[in-house]
Amino acid sequence: MQSPPIRVEVGRIARIVLARPDKHNAMTVEMGDLIAEAVERINASREPRVVLVEGEGRAFCAGGDFDVIEQNAGRPPEDNRVGMLRFYRRFLSVLSLRAPSIAVVHGAAVGAGLCLAMACDVRLAATEAKLGANFVRVGLHPGMGCTVLLPRLVGPAKAAELILTGKLIRGDEAEHIGLVNQAVPRSELPALVDTTLEQIASAAPIAVAQAKATLSASLLGEVDDALHREAGAQAIDFTTGDLRRAIAAFRTGTTPDFLGE
Repeated sequence: MQSPPIRVEVGRIARIVLARPDKHNAMTVEMGDLIAEAVERINASREPRVVLVEGEGRAFCAGGDFDVIEQNAGRPPEDNRVGMLRFYRRFLSVLSLRAPSIAVVHGAAVGAGLCLAMACDVRLAATEAKLGANFVRVGLHPGMGCTVLLPRLVGPAKAAELILTGKLIRGDEAEHIGLVNQAVPRSELPALVDTTLEQIASAAPIAVAQAKATLSASLLGEVDDALHREAGAQAIDFTTGDLRRAIAAFRTGTTPDFLGE
C-alpha cells in the first residue's frame, strides 16, 4: 500500500509534512487537496500553538510535478485557468492557518515550492538550501501567489530580478535579502527550529493568533487578486511550444532552447 503524499500531526506542535521524497516533494493535485484538509483539521483543534511545514528527503519542495504540467499542456486554456486557480488555493490554504506556521527549508524550495514556504509566517533555512522562483525557466508565468508573496518579502527590485532571471540562490543569500528569517548550516537547523517554535508556542496563544491574523489580513485579498492573473497567464503558457520544449528538456536532463512561440 502506497503511503500518502502528505502527513499531518495535530498537537501543541502541529506538522504538515510533504512526503514524496522520491519526487523531491513535487506538487500534485492530490497533495493540494490533502493540505487543504490538513489545514481544516488543524484549525478545528484548540491544541496547536505552532504549525511546522516540512518536506521529507533531500528537498523541501521542487515545485509543480512535471507530470501535472505535461497533462495541463494537453488541456483547453479555460480548463487550465480554472484548474490552476483551484490548485493554487488548495496549497495556499496554509495562509488561513490560525496558529503561526514555520516553513523548514532544509533543501531545495523552488517555483511553487518556494511559494508554499513564502505563504508560511516564518521561514528557517539551511545555508546549503537552494531557493528560487524559476517559473520562466520552465516556460511559465509565476504562479501560486509568487507575484505578491515574493515582493512582499524582498522588495520589488529584488523580486523582479529573481522572477525575471529564474535563478536559484543559497539559503545564506536568502537570509541576506529577507526571503528567509534565518539560515544556518543544515546540521544546526533542527536546533534553530526547536528554539523558534518554543518561543512562539510559549507566548500567549490568543494574542499570538490575533497578531498572526492581523499581519496577514491585507495579504489575503492581494494574493487572491494575483491568483486570477497568474492562472490566466499560465493557461496561455500551457499552449506554447516553449512549454513543450521545457517538458522535453526536463525528460532528457538537458537545457531548453526557448524560441518565444
